Amino acid sequence: MADFKTHLTFSTLVGAGYGAGAYLMFDVPPPTCILAGGLCAVSGMLPDIDSDSGVPLRESLAFGAAVVPMMLAGRLQQLGISSESIVLAGAAAYLFIRFIFARLLKMYTVHRGMFHSIPAAVIFGELAFLLASGDVNIRLYKAAAVVIGYLSHLALDELYSIEWARGRLRLKRSFGTALKVWGRRWWPNLATFAKLAVLSYVAFKEPGWMDQYQRHVRPQVRQAATQVIDRVVR
Repeated sequence: MADFKTHLTFSTLVGAGYGAGAYLMFDVPPPTCILAGGLCAVSGMLPDIDSDSGVPLRESLAFGAAVVPMMLAGRLQQLGISSESIVLAGAAAYLFIRFIFARLLKMYTVHRGMFHSIPAAVIFGELAFLLASGDVNIRLYKAAAVVIGYLSHLALDELYSIEWARGRLRLKRSFGTALKVWGRRWWPNLATFAKLAVLSYVAFKEPGWMDQYQRHVRPQVRQAATQVIDRVVR
């Protein structure tokens, strides 16, 4: 099994290539490429948040608690939310990840469970899509960075499950426990695929919902807010 430093180094290299490739081949803006590369690097640690303790869990939660509020801030700005509300939402997201989410992970997960799976990679990618700002193509680009970084961790775990011993290749007992579609226990499988189904539906519908919000709901909210301010001023 690859250690924390190896995973982070590998996902960082993959992220650098991902960002550079998008800039050179598709003229994606440099800040977007750098952000996507960083998301890919950070996502290389995400599968190990099911560790009971130690560096992977601590660092993964720390990075997540820092990155999610920043992405959420950009998203809420796009929705026209006030600065004060954005600060409160970011603080709430940080506290939730660092304390409540961390406690839930320790209570309900086991290492090499469904966090080490392809559906989990897609789930985190969909969450990134919903949190990311920009047009749909840019959001997909950022979400793909998360999926690629996540899968780099799983692929490296599987690679380290193969060893050369006594002149031939040998598979360790851990082989097949990382890059998988489902696990051995039915309840984690059911919970994972239920989350995948819900998030897939929301991610597919969300651009249309946002377009409708921007065209109809947001102008009405602005008009109502302006009327309230006018009345207060008068």
